[in-house]
Amino acid sequence: MENQTTSTVDELGVRSRGRGRRPADEVRGDVLRAVGEVLLTEGIADLTFERAARLSGVSKTTLYKWWPSKGALALDGYFHAVEGTLAFPDTGDIDNDLREQLHAFARLMTTTPGGRVLAELIGESQTDKDLAVAYRTLYSSERRRLAGERLRQAQEQGQLRDDVDVQVVVDQLWGAVYHRLLIPDEPITSAFVDALVDNLLGGIARR
Repeated sequence: MENQTTSTVDELGVRSRGRGRRPADEVRGDVLRAVGEVLLTEGIADLTFERAARLSGVSKTTLYKWWPSKGALALDGYFHAVEGTLAFPDTGDIDNDLREQLHAFARLMTTTPGGRVLAELIGESQTDKDLAVAYRTLYSSERRRLAGERLRQAQEQGQLRDDVDVQVVVDQLWGAVYHRLLIPDEPITSAFVDALVDNLLGGIARR
């Protein structure tokens, strides 16, 4: 007689195969991968708790315990999906690293539904206080921290002037891309990204 593997639902509402309860981090990872894939291939419009539960094998009850709204779930899934793509490179050359990261960000914003998803999440966060807090805590503060660390390292290496406020530099570079994303009078292009870096480094580079 063939062995049969039974499917069970534990107290987390997780459908698991075989014995034992899966770790919560593993379960969350499955949910975030499923949600992130939907967001970057289709966008946010058809994302629902029902669909996330079906794709990840996690009950809706558990999803609602971890994420109070669709926006919160989408934001977490989005961050999980783009974290690797937007990792800040460190080649020792701040000019090269800024260009590489900004070009990766621009491609995400323009060649995938990621740009539209991010714009919608920013819009929803204006009236959803929980989402606004989550956006700052999970996404924008973390992106700012990583960029700031790389710029401060460039200062220590003598590539940027010591008196430069790196957080203002973050606003000048990434803020310009967000401006074109949210107010699309002008497109986000490779030439635009290069011009941002050229113009800024021309003013802050150590001479």
